[in-house]
Amino acid sequence: MYHQWNWISFIHWRYPPAMVEPILPAGLRLETFDGSAWIGLTPFLMEGLRAPVVPAMPWVSRFPETNVRTYVRDDRGRSGIWFLSLDAARLPAVLAARVTYRLPYFWSDMAVHVTGSRIDYRCRRRLPSRGGARCDADVALGAALDESERDERVHFLTARFRLFTLIAGRLAAAEAEHQDWPLHHAELRHLDQDLVQRAGLPPPPGDPLVHASPGVAVKVGMWRR
Repeated sequence: MYHQWNWISFIHWRYPPAMVEPILPAGLRLETFDGSAWIGLTPFLMEGLRAPVVPAMPWVSRFPETNVRTYVRDDRGRSGIWFLSLDAARLPAVLAARVTYRLPYFWSDMAVHVTGSRIDYRCRRRLPSRGGARCDADVALGAALDESERDERVHFLTARFRLFTLIAGRLAAAEAEHQDWPLHHAELRHLDQDLVQRAGLPPPPGDPLVHASPGVAVKVGMWRR
């Protein structure tokens, strides 16, 4: 699949590894940094979604999405993302991702508004479980990171090129290709969410580490066991 991940915010919290390990499937282990597990909340605007040789369709191919994720390695030592949940605003995209990649997508009422350097995100989960799951965030973009600020931790949290999933109970992986994120410092001015808690974790502890980006073009390959 080809798409643009635009106006994305990377909102990360440290968690004790013992809190996160129980929610991982067999065959994956936590990848930690500075002794901590990291949980990421990543709202963004998906644009230009299409399969190979198929043009993007205006309504179906453009919609907000919000992911809750953590970072893992498989038994071969390969790094990647384990998604705890993915909310998207287009039901056809949700159904297609659930069927083809077996990812835990939810259909949600969502919006992304960009005004100058401010990005406002809104998410209210519809299906398959209602119950008020939500994420409202207000992020202000700051200056772009220079090369000296793109340290090992920033790389660990944002430079991810593989996702893991379970296909018929067996671990599978899909590769992602994209350029380095044009990252900016960012300020989280407001956050009201329970997506992290709905994923089976305690409420996020303390202030998060926040970065944001105007976006990149992404290609995600088909999964392989």
